[in-house]
Amino acid sequence: MDSLTPAQRSERMRRVRSKHSRPEIAVRRMAYALGHRFRLHVSGVFGHPDLVFSGKRKVVFVHGCFWHRHRGCSRTRTPKSRVAFWEAKFEANVARDRDVRRRLRREGWDVLVVWECETEKPERLRRTLGAFLGEKR
Repeated sequence: MDSLTPAQRSERMRRVRSKHSRPEIAVRRMAYALGHRFRLHVSGVFGHPDLVFSGKRKVVFVHGCFWHRHRGCSRTRTPKSRVAFWEAKFEANVARDRDVRRRLRREGWDVLVVWECETEKPERLRRTLGAFLGEKR
């Protein structure tokens, strides 16, 4: 059973951001600090990646561990109520993410997925982004 009332649950879910989240902003700041410039949520690129480095043909997705099912992460838990609904939703999210990455790669894009929990370790994030984008500094 859900510990929140339907109104409380609705309010909590309404606060979940799909753009400009804290993890996404952390990745944007790090890429900028490394000297790279990018565009945000480009509608002309399949899957609407969070960061698009057009000249390099590289894109970055910043995924929330809960919604996109980061394997081995403690944030990847399944709610105890409406389990079938959540499992179907998570499976669809993972399948869509996989299809988006495949299509982008077929179209010649390099794809990096940064997980929410990885943004909490700035030095590791710097190394990951630097290696993916080609260290400028």
